[in-house]
Amino acid sequence: QVHIVESGGGLVQPGGSLRLSCAASGFISDNYAIAWFRQVPGKEREGVACISIFDASTYYADSAKGRFTISRDKTNNTVYLRIDRLKPEDTAVYYCAAHPPSSICSQYFALYGWSSWGQGAQVTVSS
Repeated sequence: QVHIVESGGGLVQPGGSLRLSCAASGFISDNYAIAWFRQVPGKEREGVACISIFDASTYYADSAKGRFTISRDKTNNTVYLRIDRLKPEDTAVYYCAAHPPSSICSQYFALYGWSSWGQGAQVTVSS
């Protein structure tokens, strides 16, 4: 079983930046992908970005291209999501999820049945 813990959420002013962290532990290997999703109350969960632990290959949803950067620290199985030039519409609960294999980071990544989820981190963008 893989245990996921997100951190780094909070209240940020529009135009600011934020880095979310996702620490994965337990039965996780290089053959895993980790992805970030976000959800606004009343709306469907949206896939944001995905990264392969094995080779750090990434995929971004169209809505995330340009302002979101996903990265990973293989030494401690931590994945980061940096969001720049934050907008009020980025306000959401951001979730991190892990699932094998590492090759699932493609345009279809949000459709997979991700097996391990964190508790979520609230990001609020407001002045």
